Amino acid sequence: MIKWLSRLFDRKPRLLDRLPPLSGQVVENEPIGRKTWFGVGGPATVYFEPADVSDLSMLIRFLPDEPLTVLGAGSNVLIRDGGIPGITVHLGKPFASVRVEGNKIICGAAASVMEVARVAERHKLSGFEFLSGIPGSVGGAIRMNAGAFKQSMSDRLISVLVMMANGEVTEIDPREMDVFAYRQCYLPNDWIFLEAVMQGTLVDDVEEIRSKTAEYRKKREASQPQGVRTAGSTFKNPDGLMAWKLIENAGFRGARVGGAVVSDKHANFLINTGNATAKDIETLGEKIRKKVQETQGVTLEWEVRKLGVDKG
Repeated sequence: MIKWLSRLFDRKPRLLDRLPPLSGQVVENEPIGRKTWFGVGGPATVYFEPADVSDLSMLIRFLPDEPLTVLGAGSNVLIRDGGIPGITVHLGKPFASVRVEGNKIICGAAASVMEVARVAERHKLSGFEFLSGIPGSVGGAIRMNAGAFKQSMSDRLISVLVMMANGEVTEIDPREMDVFAYRQCYLPNDWIFLEAVMQGTLVDDVEEIRSKTAEYRKKREASQPQGVRTAGSTFKNPDGLMAWKLIENAGFRGARVGGAVVSDKHANFLINTGNATAKDIETLGEKIRKKVQETQGVTLEWEVRKLGVDKG
């Protein structure tokens, strides 16, 4: 009886009850895995969509001693089957505005990257065509320095508004800091991107933009799987090499683990055929990494972010 009472009084209050007063959406055990492009993974212990910047700052300043994860559009992540412990922050509609001022686009971190490309086209603003087929949000694209066709987010960024780990907001000029590399951003992981300013070139004829966008779209459709559950390129291209070629040379085109399979069209794409678990996908990826290392002496680095914990 005494032991039972001791456990009762020693029990840690549930996470939801230890949060500061918040205005946005707060949900317990939110099944976020199915919202990602892979469509796999467990729930978030606590899921939070802030109502505005001050609401987010309230959480950060009075954050309980729990892990904090920022989740964008879920296009380039693999959430493990045990879900994400602690608090998962997702910036929603209040952070998704996109507007044009002269040759600049000011976009919230939750804005769709492809929407940025569409807005740029409508305003005859060139330089954003490479974004037209990249899924995900602006914040996520900054965090991984997303890109295509030898262009990256860092080529266009001139200003980024961030919330630091103390809940304060500051603006940085990435051109004055050595913070980007291929598919990498060296800004602190506990900084949350709020807004970005990107610069393009105004043109007289919108057909120039439409033609380049169409060219990029055709290249993607010809080389990448369409209409399937995938997170895009699984591994980063090593210096001077192509990840898909290394995977193909290792004999993994079409390889399968459970419901996860390597695309026949592009070997650097892993696909959820419909019944895959996160464990299937991660196991297949690690098998690929091991075989490429053994046969070709190259260590593939995951481009897809793996979040959360394995199922107990």
